[in-house]
Amino acid sequence: MVEPETFTFLADLALNNRQAWMNDHRDERDDAMRNFTGIAMTLHDYAGHYDPVFAETQIKPKQCYTKFFQEPRDRVGRALYRTGIDVFANAGRPLEDFGYYLHIEPGNCHAGAGLFQPSKAALARTRMCVRDEPEGLKDILTDPDFTRTFPDGLITRKALNAVPDGFDSNEPAAPYLKMVGLGCRKDLPDALLLDDKVIDLLIQIFRVARQLVRHFD
Repeated sequence: MVEPETFTFLADLALNNRQAWMNDHRDERDDAMRNFTGIAMTLHDYAGHYDPVFAETQIKPKQCYTKFFQEPRDRVGRALYRTGIDVFANAGRPLEDFGYYLHIEPGNCHAGAGLFQPSKAALARTRMCVRDEPEGLKDILTDPDFTRTFPDGLITRKALNAVPDGFDSNEPAAPYLKMVGLGCRKDLPDALLLDDKVIDLLIQIFRVARQLVRHFD
């Protein structure tokens, strides 16, 4: 699944997050990108085992993972490049659609589902769904398989201090309305991702996460 050289490249990039270093290691970068493309294709090839809806979509594998370069508004600190890459299974529309993902980063790998960096329109749709269908979301978050697989429940990469304008802070789903993108994740050891058989585990994780994807579909 993940090639050892990909982990090595990402670890080295974390220590040398500079344009000059990246330019000197283009071959390793390109090899890692080919690995991500292959993973995206694998996730799609096996989609029939976890989400028949996604299995029937057409994908562009090279558009199904985050790029290394970070736009200024997305940067954390001064790092130019991402040292962790998300490979998506959502027809290559990671800003618009909920989908499945595998996050590849040395010492911080995980898999799950969600929409973590939505466009403005997608974020608005998500919040409307959270507000209008709180019981459906509650059923997912209290489902035994979901809580066992994703003990942290819903997570986000950014949360607002207050409920957005137009929403009631007293609503039961108020904590989720503050989330700028949301999803679920299950941590995975790096060594596990080196084995092609990890696809069986990813299928299990994605099957459980499917109810979240379908809820926001």
